[in-house]
Amino acid sequence: MPVPNTRQHRHQSILEILREAGSVTVTDLGERMGVTDMTIRRDLEVLEESGALKRFHGGAKLAAGSSYEPPMAVREQTNVALKLAIAAGVAGLVADGDTLILDGGSTGIAIAEALMNHTITVCPLSLRVAWTLAKSTSVSLLLPAGSVRSGELSLSGAETNDYLRAHRFDHYIMTASGFSSADGFTEWNLEDAAVKRAALASSTNTITAIDSSKFDNTGFVKICGINAPNIIVVDDQLDAVRMASLRGLAQRVIEVAG
Repeated sequence: MPVPNTRQHRHQSILEILREAGSVTVTDLGERMGVTDMTIRRDLEVLEESGALKRFHGGAKLAAGSSYEPPMAVREQTNVALKLAIAAGVAGLVADGDTLILDGGSTGIAIAEALMNHTITVCPLSLRVAWTLAKSTSVSLLLPAGSVRSGELSLSGAETNDYLRAHRFDHYIMTASGFSSADGFTEWNLEDAAVKRAALASSTNTITAIDSSKFDNTGFVKICGINAPNIIVVDDQLDAVRMASLRGLAQRVIEVAG
């Protein structure tokens, strides 16, 4: 299927190709997308300025590392269809009247949009998620105290953790930077990981929403083991071996069509 020849679609496709291959040449990208090398070079320059990749002579590679967090603007362009499918799957597990904590990140925003018509109470761990849900007429918002992290706009710190510990929620909808059978769920940022652990302890049920591209990626800080969440919602793009490994360790896995 041809890739739509728009800048946004090209950027999303470049990042997805790099996630699979690690590095790629300008010529290869141009041939895949049916555009000139000059167009690809301009795309790579923009993506490098955003922090998503590093250029080298004739190509580019991912800017990666266990403590490297791609900018939100980049993550919002990556695996969009998978995140929307996961968000719909998660929304189907939430009933009217429920109380829940909702993580941030691009997946958290997709889930917030899927929950807009639910009659629920939500404690968002991100100002981006809070702003999305503030447009709903049926969602009640509980905003915790805490420090706002620049760029990401996530809430963290002792005040946030204390707020979570003082409440009991029906669900915690958790997102993560990476997960693997060996290392469990991991995060790039120390303070974000601490908030996630507090949210886990404050909720009766934990639903982890994560797309398959993050499998076998390990972030800087461990959140919890694979078996900690009650449910893991993931797309159907994992191979049979990895899915079997995940199911063997998790309490319950729900696959959604990506």
